[in-house]
Amino acid sequence: MAYNLLKGKKGIIFGALNDQSIAWKIAEKCYEEGAEIVLTNAPIALRMGEINNLAAKCGNAPVIPADVTNTDDLKNLIQKSLDHFDGPVDFILHSVGMSMNMRKNNHYTATNYDFMHKTLDISAMSFHRVLQLAYQMDAISEWGSVVALTYIAAQRVFPDYNDMADAKALLESITRSFGYQYAKKKNVRINTVSQSPTRTTAGSGVKGFDGFISFAEKMSPLGNATAEDCANYCVTLFSDLTKMVTMQNLFHDGGFSFTGVTAEVIEQMEK
Repeated sequence: MAYNLLKGKKGIIFGALNDQSIAWKIAEKCYEEGAEIVLTNAPIALRMGEINNLAAKCGNAPVIPADVTNTDDLKNLIQKSLDHFDGPVDFILHSVGMSMNMRKNNHYTATNYDFMHKTLDISAMSFHRVLQLAYQMDAISEWGSVVALTYIAAQRVFPDYNDMADAKALLESITRSFGYQYAKKKNVRINTVSQSPTRTTAGSGVKGFDGFISFAEKMSPLGNATAEDCANYCVTLFSDLTKMVTMQNLFHDGGFSFTGVTAEVIEQMEK
């Protein structure tokens, strides 16, 4: 059921690759709730993914390629979005992350630092780059909303999450620091959503993912939050119902983040 929570709002969605992507579900839900959107991803992701299918579902939304590590690409994306909407956007979703160390199975104690720089640049510094350009170009309307997707490995140790944990910690710090600056300038709010482990193309690349998603399901009183659940939550953050929420890391994980142990986990351990 749609509630028209985003009627008349305009936004940019980063990171939709295929219908497993959380960003894909968020784009669909934003459109369902009345928003107009622009879709973007890296040029190689646009070639590999199915984003044109998503664009067709979302009112023939423009698809604008942008490498998030390239300032000129992002400036072009923002300017074309402003031109398309004939004015500023009301929301931005950042759903971007990649670790070459994880892809190459490099252990955290044997990190390739060139790869680590790339991890931090793509997964965290890109968020600062987007925010800084939007700030300088006055690209977000007053009381606008920006959300980045993160993971609890920024606070707790999950050994196989590797240098992505460091990237998520930086992402959340940028959220707080830029959240202050943008709130003071234009009442724009910036938050991260710390989502349950979710079966996406990126998530499935984490070593031991199947075992961990099963563990998280047992450790979460409500169970793991799905990508669809996350989309619904992000819609509320883009809406006018959450205008005083900013600089927060918001756990959307079925209670996992504040649960010490559950009967299901104890039962599993005693088998």
